[in-house]
Amino acid sequence: MKQDLPFLIYDVARIMRVRSDQQARARGMTRAQWVVLMWLKRSPGITQNELANLVEVEPISVARLIDRLEARGMVERRHDPKDRRVRRLHLTPEAQPYMAEVEHYRADLDALMTAGLDEATLQRLQEALMTIKSNLLEDRRIDAEAM
Repeated sequence: MKQDLPFLIYDVARIMRVRSDQQARARGMTRAQWVVLMWLKRSPGITQNELANLVEVEPISVARLIDRLEARGMVERRHDPKDRRVRRLHLTPEAQPYMAEVEHYRADLDALMTAGLDEATLQRLQEALMTIKSNLLEDRRIDAEAM
């Protein structure tokens, strides 16, 4: 079974992405837009470059996503008070209803994914996944800049 673990993790992530794509589309958005909104909620005031690194896309792709969200009145770019060349990203009050929907969907997905798993199993699963993540991040055989 161990040799199937990478495939299983990839397949679970793929299914989650597909379901999230469907949910976002049903609300007139994209999963990428939802991801941006979630990161901005977690890290208000980050820059587009910081956001690009977090979501693992090119800065131009983030700029386009922000442009679309800004046009919908959900995100605003504010000048950094210390460096006027830098623009910080913030959610607007108009984003809050969408954020509530995203949070509701995430809670439903979490409940679906963890159905039938007791608390001890969930704790072990989370610890195991954190260990896997740590192992992958610490592996120096691959250039860290590629990640």
